[in-house]
Amino acid sequence: QVQLVESGGGSVQSGGSLRLSCAASGFSFSSIAMTWWRQAPGKEREMVATILNNHNTIYADDVKGRFTISRDNTKNMTFLQMDDLEPEDSAVYYCRTKIFYTVYWGPGTQVTVSS
Repeated sequence: QVQLVESGGGSVQSGGSLRLSCAASGFSFSSIAMTWWRQAPGKEREMVATILNNHNTIYADDVKGRFTISRDNTKNMTFLQMDDLEPEDSAVYYCRTKIFYTVYWGPGTQVTVSS
């Protein structure tokens, strides 16, 4: 079955960096778009970055220039490099994919940025 497992979260100070990883299994990874979402306490879950199967990328406006999404199809993994982190980036970060009409989520990884 489809599985997504995030890792790499943690606590950093403002201006710091983290690299999140998402290990995927149970589907044809190279042909599917992958997305990172996040959810802060009291806020709706929001899309952060998407990487298509052709490696084209899409970013939310507030992370452009600071975050970079990538994928390694040989390892069935997607990554989110987060630089110049701000306290507003604190959230649980989720890996997500959609196969046909079904959306799959990982359990999430916590990112906390202190000022």
